[in-house]
Amino acid sequence: MNDELTQVDIDKMKEELARRLEMMPALRAEVKRTRELGDLSENDEYRTAKREINANRSRMRYLEGMIKTARVITVDSAADEVGLFDEVEVYIPKYDKTKTVRIVTTLRNDVFTDNISKESPFGKALLGAHAGETVTVVANEKNSYEVKVISIKKGKDDDTLPISSF
Repeated sequence: MNDELTQVDIDKMKEELARRLEMMPALRAEVKRTRELGDLSENDEYRTAKREINANRSRMRYLEGMIKTARVITVDSAADEVGLFDEVEVYIPKYDKTKTVRIVTTLRNDVFTDNISKESPFGKALLGAHAGETVTVVANEKNSYEVKVISIKKGKDDDTLPISSF
């Protein structure tokens, strides 16, 4: 995997992992309680409890794997270029639209709040760009489009951005 993550990302994953470990006794107790309700083939409460404990275990395995394989990076970029956690106002001529996005690590990617992964085609194209520069976003071998960087507001890595969940 070797995702490039910041120390804040790692700390947030460790916090979530600790919370999920604390949940396990209650989840196990619920599975035990619902198992005792009778016929498991028609016991929706039992199936729900099993789903919840399995989802929790799955998320714990995911977090453990991410923590174990992550490559910790530092957040630094020149004052006049797009870097990690910067807010970037861009103009997209193809759609005649102006948009502001923030470049984030893959773990904090959320397109609904315009937090764009540095690993995405959009993020890759913007990283290192300067205000006034036009860059090409290559979505795939057949699709690409131009984006003009209008302004850059330098950001910092803090714990206000949540990590992705599933």
